[in-house]
Amino acid sequence: MRKLTAIILSILTVCAVFAGCSGTGTDSDSKKLNIITTIFPVYDWVKEIVSGRENVNLTMLMDNGVDLHSFQPTTEDIMKISTCDMFIYVGGESDKWVDGALREVINKKMTSINLLDVLGDSVKEEEVKEGMEAEHGQDKKQEQEEEPEYDEHVWLSVKNAKVLCNKISEELCKTDSAHKETYKKNTKAYTEKLDSLDKDYASAVKNADVKTLLFGDRFPFRYLTEDYGLDYYAAFVGCSAESEASFETVVFLAKKVDELGLKSICKIESSDGKIAKTIKDNTKSKNQKLVTFDSLQSTTGKQAENGTTYLSVMRKNLESLKTALK
Repeated sequence: MRKLTAIILSILTVCAVFAGCSGTGTDSDSKKLNIITTIFPVYDWVKEIVSGRENVNLTMLMDNGVDLHSFQPTTEDIMKISTCDMFIYVGGESDKWVDGALREVINKKMTSINLLDVLGDSVKEEEVKEGMEAEHGQDKKQEQEEEPEYDEHVWLSVKNAKVLCNKISEELCKTDSAHKETYKKNTKAYTEKLDSLDKDYASAVKNADVKTLLFGDRFPFRYLTEDYGLDYYAAFVGCSAESEASFETVVFLAKKVDELGLKSICKIESSDGKIAKTIKDNTKSKNQKLVTFDSLQSTTGKQAENGTTYLSVMRKNLESLKTALK
């Protein structure tokens, strides 16, 4: 944190040059509205909400495939945040760097939105389930004694997405009141699409033969499973940095596959699938499908330019869910 503060202080003079470019409280299309998001899902939500509003400069910081848990801001990132009109971030353990950045902003009228704060009591602590691998060098007793760590993957709940989009829209209407009707109209249309997707997920789970997912991987989908009453088992928690599972973890998960009669073993998009394959090889039948879910943590700016959206990825996840629950 000290290093980050030093970087911020060293560039304040440079940032001041750009401060005049900020469009806080814009009342006309001639003034640019600068909005910065950390992750792709929020970038895409904002893109939908501001659709039709000209002169919006929308920036996604994590646009090169690096995920939330390993992101470190550059000097350029800090400069952008310092003078923007709205900054939207997740707000969990991975975003600790944000505190220092916000203390040094030049644009004192900037609106910042912390997603975990918006969701309040509905944010869940990370859950270490039976069979999960402990963090490297950490035992169960240590885990219990540490401060609770909250599950940051709130965007993987379509229900959360509706709440967050409405909050972002509300703040945009305050920041840029001249275009509030555009924001309200766009938000209404987009939340209707989210409602439809939410119903499709609920229907898929209701009609499923299986009600448990098993991930030979990290598990960032807890919000999604709790939304629809699903159970799960996994090798690691969603924010884990581990990539190698112990023999005990593999054996436990393989036995769960056999015990529950699961026909699929799941992984996330950034995984090479080795753990999932090893679990499969240790089951009795060894014929399970390997199903990939996209956690929306490694979506790049290039993919966004080529048409990838939050809705398109979550619909692919819905198809993966249908396969995994057969």
